Amino acid sequence: MRTRTLIPALLTAALAVGALPAATAGAAQAAVIEVGTAAQLKAALAAAAPGDTIHLADGTYTGNFKAAVAATPAARITLTGSSRAVLTSGGGYGLHLNGASWWTVRGLTVTGGQKGIVTDAADGVVIDSVTVHDLDMEGVHFRRSSRDGTVMNSWIHDTGHDGRGMGEGVYVGSAGDLTDRSDRARIIGNTIGPGVGGENVDIKEGTTGAQIIGNTFDGDGLTGANYDDSWVDVKGNDVLVENNRGVRTTNNGYETHTQQSGWGCGTVFRGNASDLSGATGGQQLAVHVTNRSAACPTTVHADNTVTGGKGLTNIPVTP
Repeated sequence: MRTRTLIPALLTAALAVGALPAATAGAAQAAVIEVGTAAQLKAALAAAAPGDTIHLADGTYTGNFKAAVAATPAARITLTGSSRAVLTSGGGYGLHLNGASWWTVRGLTVTGGQKGIVTDAADGVVIDSVTVHDLDMEGVHFRRSSRDGTVMNSWIHDTGHDGRGMGEGVYVGSAGDLTDRSDRARIIGNTIGPGVGGENVDIKEGTTGAQIIGNTFDGDGLTGANYDDSWVDVKGNDVLVENNRGVRTTNNGYETHTQQSGWGCGTVFRGNASDLSGATGGQQLAVHVTNRSAACPTTVHADNTVTGGKGLTNIPVTP
């Protein structure tokens, strides 16, 4: 492992006599950490400081990798590599960001194990252009009040191999736990599926303000276990589902549910294109809403489209 520190001797001397402000000193301490083995990666994750970049060489990194150091919005920690830098494990989590707020994970691949990338109590995490596949359970999970997380431009496929229907592509929150406020998750521009054993995206009760925008969903792989019969299931509040494209579902394209009183409300569907060809479920709707009232609104705009199936939605359409 090679660490490149960006403080030359002259700058160090200037800092010693107070010639430069503290803000400059903090910025100057950022390092690029080159990693080529699993042991080096574990050491780098443990030692990372705000502003650092951990760069993975192409290769296979076997083990369970965990980061527990928080960065800041102004000095993020970045873990990056190409898709040929592969984190793989035989169980547990491939990459666990436990309290590791304001990290960026970019480019690499996570495969094997129970879950792919899990964030616990980690705000502002950005997962960008990664590949996550071949897992027993979920691909990406924002959990334990991990707020303002983003997964974007990524490919998540072949999850839920344990056969229990718990292999969601992206999972936000915790089932039945209203204290998990993993709010304002952003799921943007991803390709999710095929081979995803649960919903492509599951937004749990207790979470608010998720945005699901510009994704491509492939439901080939839905098991039907635990009512997994749609690309997206919204149980949280005030969710925007916009400009997504979906193919191959067993029943509906998108669903809302109220698992806890006062939740599953305020979802807006706009500009989504659903291909329900081959669906065999009971509703076969692009958007199926299970609870709608003045106190629990759902809006389905007329610019949503559907091919095949039995129709667009079971509620009045908004122009």
